[in-house]
Amino acid sequence: MAGRRLRVVEGAGGLGGAEAVGRREDGRARCAPDPGVFQQECLDAFVASQVAQGFSQITIENGTGVLERFLALAGKSAWEITEHDVDRVIAALVKRGVTQTTRRGYVQAFRGFFSFLEARKAVEIEALFGCRLRDPLDRFNSARHVSSETPGLVPPPTVERVDAFFEFLRGRLESARTWAPAARDYALFRTLYHAGLRAQEAAALEIRDVHFNRGPFGKLHVRFYVIRTLMLSTCSTTRAFAAQRQIVPGDAQHNQRHLPESTC
Repeated sequence: MAGRRLRVVEGAGGLGGAEAVGRREDGRARCAPDPGVFQQECLDAFVASQVAQGFSQITIENGTGVLERFLALAGKSAWEITEHDVDRVIAALVKRGVTQTTRRGYVQAFRGFFSFLEARKAVEIEALFGCRLRDPLDRFNSARHVSSETPGLVPPPTVERVDAFFEFLRGRLESARTWAPAARDYALFRTLYHAGLRAQEAAALEIRDVHFNRGPFGKLHVRFYVIRTLMLSTCSTTRAFAAQRQIVPGDAQHNQRHLPESTC
């Protein structure tokens, strides 16, 4: 039986209650490590892999903190967590008033760690603890989030449709009772189109975030999920912002001079 995995608990004269999971070459029983100690070793290895992938230190620290809180709420080793445990953790987060975005972050942190265990530790976990890894995350406990992996249900608009949309917005500029809201909307949609902003990022923009004198096209300071600086991709976008900031209510001639050109 030396070649087979054993799950034998010997008496006080043997392993002192530790589980024997096999035999070493010298015939002595090999003991399973403490699950908490082994999981910490796995966490350390997971962090090392993130360093190798080039993750920043702050990203690693934040992700590790979220993962440790998830595992603490589960109260089990990662390889023992079932879909019911995930449901229980999410329910606990909901009860605490944690937002959906934050809850999704908890699930994503555990998903990354579990994928690491499947790729690097599955054989070892099964040999030591007799547990075959099975992903506890499914479509019933994973909050839906649009990402690069989400199949598009609606095809993107054609160039002709986009042109017609901006032509409609330009028509509003010419016929609007008040210029400022129409010019604001035009500038906002132009910025979404050219800079590729998220809706929340665009809604959070302020005039102080737009820098017309930096670089050949100007730069846009984005503040929401991640603070970043984008180059305004075309002069037309800059003109659109200029249209918003230079509107003078009641002065149609001034406003017309500062509208974006028809090619914008």
